[in-house]
Amino acid sequence: MRKREEILHTGEIEAQKRFSAEDPWSEISLNQMFGMAIPIGLEDFLEAQKFFFIATADNAGNCDCSFRGRETDVNGKPLPAVKVLDGTHIVFPDFSGNNLFNSLGNVLVNPHIGMLFIDFERIMRYRLNGKADIIDDATLYRHLWSTAQRYILVTVDQVYGNCKARIPLMSEKD
Repeated sequence: MRKREEILHTGEIEAQKRFSAEDPWSEISLNQMFGMAIPIGLEDFLEAQKFFFIATADNAGNCDCSFRGRETDVNGKPLPAVKVLDGTHIVFPDFSGNNLFNSLGNVLVNPHIGMLFIDFERIMRYRLNGKADIIDDATLYRHLWSTAQRYILVTVDQVYGNCKARIPLMSEKD
């Protein structure tokens, strides 16, 4: 079993001490909550999402948050936004955009990445944190994303379900 200090960083531990009247999480609960790999069954949830958000930061800690949505193939069939390769690796495409390369530029100098997946219809969300690598070979996952310019491979460090509070119930018609 991992110790609290192996799961939470010093700022999180300090915030819990400072802002919570009591210790909100036992080490057993933290170990159950924070996985180091994508559990069986969660891959279906991740691959079914129409979009997700990524958070990156440069080497000075300046943050960027970006929306990533899926595209459709030539027949209008939706393509996956992400593909789970195994329990510790997930990949997603990089399509043409505004050519600022905020996220990719950050990954080049600081590989840490946060990913947030929200399903507004089922009121669920999951977070995935890890390290990103840019795959320049545009043919590697061409069978999944024919118009991608490159791919981002994420090695999972941490994955966990997130609180459902304040997620609005929405459907595609909303």
